[in-house]
Amino acid sequence: MSHSASSRSADAGPARPRNRTAAGCTALMVAIGVGVTACGSGGHPLSAEPYDAAKDISFSTAVSDGKKADPDKPLEITAKDSGGRITDVTATDAAGRYLAGELTADGGRWHSTSPLAAGAHYMVRVSTEDEDGAPGRRTVDFETGVPRTKKRLDVTFGPDKGTYGVGQPVTAELSAPVKDKAARAVVERALKVRSQPAVQGAWHWVDDKELHYRPKEYWPAHATVRAHSNLAGIKVAERLWGGVAKPLTLTTGDRLEAVTDAAAHSMTVYRDGEAIKTIPVTTGKPGFDTRNGVKVVLGKEYFVRMRGTSIGIAEGTADSYDLPVYYATRVTWSGEYVHAAPWSAGSQGAANVSHGCTGMSTANAEWFFETFRAGDIVKVVNSYGDMMDTFGNGFGDWNLTWKNWRKGSALTADTPEGPPAEDRPKLRPEPA
Repeated sequence: MSHSASSRSADAGPARPRNRTAAGCTALMVAIGVGVTACGSGGHPLSAEPYDAAKDISFSTAVSDGKKADPDKPLEITAKDSGGRITDVTATDAAGRYLAGELTADGGRWHSTSPLAAGAHYMVRVSTEDEDGAPGRRTVDFETGVPRTKKRLDVTFGPDKGTYGVGQPVTAELSAPVKDKAARAVVERALKVRSQPAVQGAWHWVDDKELHYRPKEYWPAHATVRAHSNLAGIKVAERLWGGVAKPLTLTTGDRLEAVTDAAAHSMTVYRDGEAIKTIPVTTGKPGFDTRNGVKVVLGKEYFVRMRGTSIGIAEGTADSYDLPVYYATRVTWSGEYVHAAPWSAGSQGAANVSHGCTGMSTANAEWFFETFRAGDIVKVVNSYGDMMDTFGNGFGDWNLTWKNWRKGSALTADTPEGPPAEDRPKLRPEPA
């Protein structure tokens, strides 16, 4: 999330020492008393209006001659050999994106460390000081050219705008594959997710064209989550430039969690940490054991016709079935639901007899159907089934530890975990 534009580099060390006239001036004023000025009619150098620093600095790109700068090349600003130095540089484009950069310890050179956007208008504000410590300013505008390639990397955020449970990940689908780690880092830096209240989170690459974003823990209840892209015009890789992305805003409701103990044949539903309902259930029988782990509600279907052939059971065999099912709440794409199962009423709370779904009475299934929404949490423990797939069969994202989740990021994989979002210093505001 680096967006600081200039300031001195972290490892640059202290600025070079200089003998400032200001120091001698201050001492003299103390010696001769209040109300007497010294050091000439100009007074304290730092109290003067900034002068135009145009003659003190030079730019590496086509900034002053009216030509469009090459977005493939970095922006470089150099202090001319006149005893002065650069003290700060701030560069932003018309979209409010800061251009990250690094200033040398002696203030002699500043260069951008993030790529320029193509087809963008930039404003650059340079602060300097001369050999006497007097401040200088220079503000310039320039435009970048448009790359010859027509290949764009568009981004589609998901899910659709709406209210979801606290387990709903934010997804980003890319229009082209991105395999190189450096290119992935460019993409991640540009894909912003913010929540109110703020939480710590990270992107995870599911594959070359899909990323998921989740917090360290679940989203807070009643939060607002916003996702947007700053990728437009940014070079991602050779002949691939960032394209368009429609921003996304979603909200979360209560924290709803259903925890099914397959061994106890019982589901307990929690709202904001408080148990509100216990439901007798039946889960998968031997050979069809229900998956363990955390799942997220994908959707709800009032009526589903369930057939054994859909999960590989041959028609006419002992395990074959063809049933009308009501109040079906989906938790995997392969067909695992929480649903009404009146035919197994005698086993609910006592035995596991289903083909992998969680069955309950029609009244309890209707209550569950009406209470839960997409993104709410459904967890199964003490089953003999496999662990829920992390990706590909729904949202099993929460079954990865936070450490392993961060390993799927091009930015955080090899870095120590930082402070929570609310504790991080804010060097410069990010664009909304």
